[in-house]
Amino acid sequence: MTERFRVTYATLTADNPGLHAAYEDGVRAARNRLGATIAPIIDGETATGGEPAVLRSPGDTALVLAEVRPATDADVARAVAAARAAAPAWAATPWRERLAVLRRAADLISERSPELAAIMTMEVGKNRLEALGDVEESADLIRYYCDQVEAHDGFDRPMATIAPRETTRSVLRPYGVWAVISPFNFPMALAAGPAGAALAAGNTVVLKPSLQGSFSALLLTECLLDAGLPAGVLHLLPGGDEPGRALVAHPGVDGLTFTGSTAAGEAITRAFAGPAICEMGGKNAAIVTATADLDDAALGVARSAFGLSGQKCSACSRVYVEASVHDAFVERLVKHAETFAVGDPLLPGTYVGPVIDAGAVTRYEDVVAHARSAGRVAAGGATMTELGGFYVAPTVVTGLPLDDDIFRRELFLPLVAVAPVASAEEGIALANASPYGLTAGFFSGEQSEIDLFLARVEAGVVYVNRPAGATTGAWPGVQPFGGWKASGSTGKAGGGPYYVQSYLREQSQTVVTS
Repeated sequence: MTERFRVTYATLTADNPGLHAAYEDGVRAARNRLGATIAPIIDGETATGGEPAVLRSPGDTALVLAEVRPATDADVARAVAAARAAAPAWAATPWRERLAVLRRAADLISERSPELAAIMTMEVGKNRLEALGDVEESADLIRYYCDQVEAHDGFDRPMATIAPRETTRSVLRPYGVWAVISPFNFPMALAAGPAGAALAAGNTVVLKPSLQGSFSALLLTECLLDAGLPAGVLHLLPGGDEPGRALVAHPGVDGLTFTGSTAAGEAITRAFAGPAICEMGGKNAAIVTATADLDDAALGVARSAFGLSGQKCSACSRVYVEASVHDAFVERLVKHAETFAVGDPLLPGTYVGPVIDAGAVTRYEDVVAHARSAGRVAAGGATMTELGGFYVAPTVVTGLPLDDDIFRRELFLPLVAVAPVASAEEGIALANASPYGLTAGFFSGEQSEIDLFLARVEAGVVYVNRPAGATTGAWPGVQPFGGWKASGSTGKAGGGPYYVQSYLREQSQTVVTS
């Protein structure tokens, strides 16, 4: 993909005929790969794996993408042992040489972007522009972490001395073997980001993707190995929860990154003995004041609520609107919900693709039934499985009590609840009254209100007056992405200037010369 076709989440409307032509080429190439067998890759060799699982497209349940042979406990043990054997040589590789390999991998990801994005669309249902954004974010995350290591001269710096003939340094050193457990919703970026940071830091990596993200993880692995990464430095362990549990329990794993639910992340932080970087759930609020541009606010909320069918930890799922403009805002939001195209995500006009599986459809039906009984469904509320996949309509809910479960529970669905509030202060207080603290959005024309929001909101990623996405759209080196409270475990954000250091530990070195 050339630079003029580059897509980020903030520029999804800036598409062009050349971009779509490249994507169509990618679809044709991707179809030639369908029917593949995805098995563990250990030391550069494909293992047998366990009993096969059929990987189907959520957008077309008749379409078989691949057969996945999950990693067994023996595969996990072999991969960790191989990663441990390779760790000393990779850590000893001069950091400039490590970065050169990783930068080649990032370039391969960008070059192969149309095919990688097409596979991702088929695999998890992202529309073509979101999929292209996910792929390019993967490349940019790797580049950014390489840049951070380079900017800090490999994290090796001299310190002060207190005695003659004494030399002292602070050096950040890799831990050893790092496990990455990645989710389905960003199947490449949330694998490439942690893996890239760990590799740039000098760790070896064992990657366990979501079962539904297995194909994207395989293509990422190919890019890294094709770039010249030594085979023992990266290992792929596809499968469901079992390989992940085995990695968490394995004493040979020195560090771990997990992206997924808060319940699973908290369990990992309790069970895992080493450093655990956990990026977890969100119940992200947007606040709209009476001075806001309501058109911008409605568009920003709609894009964040309905993009990827609401299946982002950063999705906007609740909105607090100053009462005097509540009805006008809802009217605008409903129009977006009714006009955003739902359907095959491979088609250029689609904005809302499928949810990930039948369980998500059932969860949607249950939430909509509750919303009808406790409030009002202002838009959407319908399942659309007649389209051949797991499709549901973008949904706007109003009239619920402020303490309703829909305002509290992460749903991972294209459903947003809107409620009137008396003031910006009340909206901020309600936004903060949650165990989560991932993202938040604010729309106002008054600087004093904006200052109040920025000073008081309890979230790791915040956006003000952003029609491109009220609570979504972070990009490496631009908006670091990490959660507070129950949304994150370290207080350091991915794609930010302090993240790669989390994959390193400090060693103080004092040498006295004779």
